Amino acid sequence: MRNVFVYGTLRAGEINDIGAAAARHGIDAPRFVGRAAINGRLYDLGDYPGLVPDETASFVRGDVYKIADALVPVLDEIEGVVPGVDSVFKSREVTVAVAGHPVRCFFYPVEDVSVEGRPRIEAGDWVSYRLAREALAALRYGS
Repeated sequence: MRNVFVYGTLRAGEINDIGAAAARHGIDAPRFVGRAAINGRLYDLGDYPGLVPDETASFVRGDVYKIADALVPVLDEIEGVVPGVDSVFKSREVTVAVAGHPVRCFFYPVEDVSVEGRPRIEAGDWVSYRLAREALAALRYGS
C-alpha cells in the first residue's frame, strides 16, 4: 500500500477519478486519507492542471489516498509516466500534512518548462477553478 496526493483530474468526480480508475482495473478501491495541500504553483493546461512544486509559493489543494500497489501503474499510465521516457508529468515523493500529521506520498508534478505561457490557477484548487471556468463558458455561450 502507498499514499498518493492527487490535485487534478485524479480527484473524486473528475475525468480520471482515482476510484473509477481502480474499479475499471479490478483493483481495491482507494481509501481516502484526507485533504492536504502542498506549496506550489498550479496551471491550467487545458483539460487538466499542472503543479510545479515551489516552497515559496502558496498552497495547491488536493486529496490523499491510500492505494494498492497494483494501482500505481494505472495512475502512471493515466499521467503518461513511462520509465526512461521524458514526459510532462513526473512521479515524485512529498510529505504533506493530513489533519496535522505528516504523510509521505507520491504525486505527479510538472516542470516549469511545461507551463510556460499557461494561465496560473491562483486559488490553487483545480476542481473549483474548472467548475467556475465551465460556468463562465455556459454563460458566454448559452449552454
